[in-house]
Amino acid sequence: MSLYSEIRHPHIEARLLGGPVKVVDQYAELSKGRFSRLDTWVAVKITAIVGTMICAYLFTILALISLPSALKTGQLIIIIAWIAQTFLQLVLLPIIIVGQNVQAAASDKRAEQTYEDADAILHHALEIQKHLHAQDLALETLADKLGAKLQPAEQEE
Repeated sequence: MSLYSEIRHPHIEARLLGGPVKVVDQYAELSKGRFSRLDTWVAVKITAIVGTMICAYLFTILALISLPSALKTGQLIIIIAWIAQTFLQLVLLPIIIVGQNVQAAASDKRAEQTYEDADAILHHALEIQKHLHAQDLALETLADKLGAKLQPAEQEE
């Protein structure tokens, strides 16, 4: 008999089995059916291709090809439309995706570090429980020698 009995939280086992949540893990959550999985796969592949700085450079070249035609019109509305609709949308799209990929990688790294921190804290808490158990045994031995009766602590559920 011990003065303390551990009641392990069910989340601990699930957390140990699952590991940290990462961005890539969310693809399965988004993909419930066969077509949804295909859509997610295609979207991820296209995003991986478009979300590169090489793609941004290629889109810049593509946009600049039409610049002389826009300037040749001499109309301010056409030039502004070229800047807004052709250049900004075409070039900023892959740059924004690159930024989002960097942020997702940073988020995954934070999740991994948080997971490792929680695992270390859990390990430390388990070591504290072992220490307390050893102290309980020592107290029980002392109590037996003194003829005293120790009562286990009541635990709330």
